[in-house]
Amino acid sequence: MRIIINLVLAVIVLGLVWVLIGSIREPIAFKAEKEKRERAVVAKLMKIRTAQEAFRNIKGGFAPNFDSLAMILETDSFAIVKVIGDPDDPNYTGEIIYDTTYMPAIDSIQAMGINLDSLQFVPYGSGASFDIEADTITYQSTNVPVVQVGVRRKIFMGPYASPRFARYDSGYDPNSILKFGNMNAPNLSGNWER
Repeated sequence: MRIIINLVLAVIVLGLVWVLIGSIREPIAFKAEKEKRERAVVAKLMKIRTAQEAFRNIKGGFAPNFDSLAMILETDSFAIVKVIGDPDDPNYTGEIIYDTTYMPAIDSIQAMGINLDSLQFVPYGSGASFDIEADTITYQSTNVPVVQVGVRRKIFMGPYASPRFARYDSGYDPNSILKFGNMNAPNLSGNWER
């Protein structure tokens, strides 16, 4: 009888040890995975922001979707204006010449390592795409283009998309959006840069 009680107690102790190890392992695994996945998404958002800025340099506004973003950056060109003379010098009497040359945008995009075919897809998102909005608003009596690109954390957090993981990180909300831009102001900063 004593041997059976000792065996039962040993099994209970092993079970409690296993539960203790799991309770220590889970928050560490969550933090490591959250940081890894957020770094990948932020890196992709920064590439999208760079591509949107290139689009704005060509078209004067932002792309409302990834198809038009890719099409323009693959087929259009940047205008490079070389000014000969000094238009800001009131004493300059010579002729001011503006020499414009064009450089294909795709060359710059490829040199920056941006793949336009996969730009819209969220890392760890199982084929999900980033949400993208672009428009023109009146800001301080001026029409300005605005853009916002982002994704909810639950899309790329996989097994950690549950709100129960907020107990390990008080600022974690799987429904919050990781994004750059603002539809109400001409701002391209990302909310991870705060």
